[in-house]
Amino acid sequence: MKTQKIGKTIQFTNDGNLSFFFIGTGSAFSKKNYQTNVLIIKGRDHLLIDCGTLCPYAFSTYNTPISSVENIFITHSHADHIGGLEEMALIGRYATKTKPKMIITDYYKKILWNESLKGGCSYGECTDGDYMTFEDYFEQIKPKLLSRTPRPLYEANVGSINVKIYRTRHIPDNAGTWSKSFFSQGILVDDRILFPSDTQFDRELLDWLCGTYNIEYIFHDCQFYPGGVHAYYKDLKMLPAKMKKNMFLCHYGDNYESFDAVQDGFAGFTERGVYYDFGK
Repeated sequence: MKTQKIGKTIQFTNDGNLSFFFIGTGSAFSKKNYQTNVLIIKGRDHLLIDCGTLCPYAFSTYNTPISSVENIFITHSHADHIGGLEEMALIGRYATKTKPKMIITDYYKKILWNESLKGGCSYGECTDGDYMTFEDYFEQIKPKLLSRTPRPLYEANVGSINVKIYRTRHIPDNAGTWSKSFFSQGILVDDRILFPSDTQFDRELLDWLCGTYNIEYIFHDCQFYPGGVHAYYKDLKMLPAKMKKNMFLCHYGDNYESFDAVQDGFAGFTERGVYYDFGK
């Protein structure tokens, strides 16, 4: 793996290598590193994972408009993951006259629209006598169900980028199992790179996916206090050394500099504004 800092603008194409560009790497309330949203790039294809409240602003600091995004996947409905989605939708409809493609199941599409986007997007105008719907703003890519056990696993493709989608155990902290928790998802990209997005410490999930696929790197969320809704740093430290050495930490608080992730056996803290290039 190689890393490279951004140039003047975000590049949406490359020579065919699989690459992750982190728009941000911070927690929901970060004031230093934006929020953990990531752009996947491979050849002429790209996929934005989440569009949080600060995402459109972060794009502008990289001298790139959010309207450049053509494909998106949303992991769950917290503001640091969907807070900028309304802006993307409205710019697409009224400014650039474009409609981004979104990988989303019918089940989550209903939740995302009715419980988050409808209030700001539905009532701007009427189409055919009815208020606007999800389809007025986005083109749906329906993932295919691969299996239901040990938890639902879906698959979708955006050009040459393959993503497998699975449920994570996010909130509440006393949910006990993924099936009783708030709807949240992680992804596996090209069967190589694991990005669980938001999850509590979930050894079962890591053992399942790392035991099934030849995963090269993991980008895992973390928090520096016990309880709550993310993986506790001290719990992650207890993972096997082989797993930790290829695990970058993200979604961290602004006090991350008080910790030495490399000394603790991890690959390090993920850096925003950096391309992580995994080769072909």
